[in-house]
Amino acid sequence: MRLPNLPSPPPRVLVVDDDPTVAEVVTGYLDRAGFAVDRAADGPGALMAAAASPPDLVVLDLTLPGLDGLAVCRGLREAGPVPVVMLTARGDEEDRILGLEVGADDYVTKPFSPRELVLRVASVLRRAGAGPSGPTAGDVLRAGGIVLDPRAHTASDDRGPLRLTLREFDLLAHFLRHPGRAFSREELMSTVWGWDFGDLSTVTVHIRRLRHKVEADPASPRLITTVWGVGYRFDAR
Repeated sequence: MRLPNLPSPPPRVLVVDDDPTVAEVVTGYLDRAGFAVDRAADGPGALMAAAASPPDLVVLDLTLPGLDGLAVCRGLREAGPVPVVMLTARGDEEDRILGLEVGADDYVTKPFSPRELVLRVASVLRRAGAGPSGPTAGDVLRAGGIVLDPRAHTASDDRGPLRLTLREFDLLAHFLRHPGRAFSREELMSTVWGWDFGDLSTVTVHIRRLRHKVEADPASPRLITTVWGVGYRFDAR
């Protein structure tokens, strides 16, 4: 399956997995889809590879020798806002939430469909601006004391710049475009993530992370409020 409209040069994906069979399958599918692929088999090797040749996205196994995937994800985030798709055999909700909490942009559980993984990678890259179709540009958004520029991919409030992951940025942009409107988690997953299926706790975790970054008091949110029985709403007042 080769993806159409990949930019030239193609996006570079770093695959980090200590299982050579899994790494070979993932690498093969991504290569045939048109991506440039590098590989690492452990945590330290992943950080060294990312430093030597910065990737556009990292497919990262959670259980790795040396450093586990959570520590690697933190290290990658310290170096820059590279998108991360977490890949793991663990299906427990706590592990999925941990991956999202440290900044993973997506989460795929083994056993997985390689074709689905390729589509998830393309989706994350597209929102990051390195995949087919590029980023969604638009006018500068202002609401609730927040200023967000989709073209420059920057966001700030009265306290200064906001350090947001790609999904947090997209989620905040969606709220700013629709102030006062309540969205269910299913609607947010479909619109922001572009998925018609998936674990809705992904939305819940990103809402919580976003509140910690934009709210003066995340325990008593005034901007991103919960609408009981419906979902969430951005109150710009």
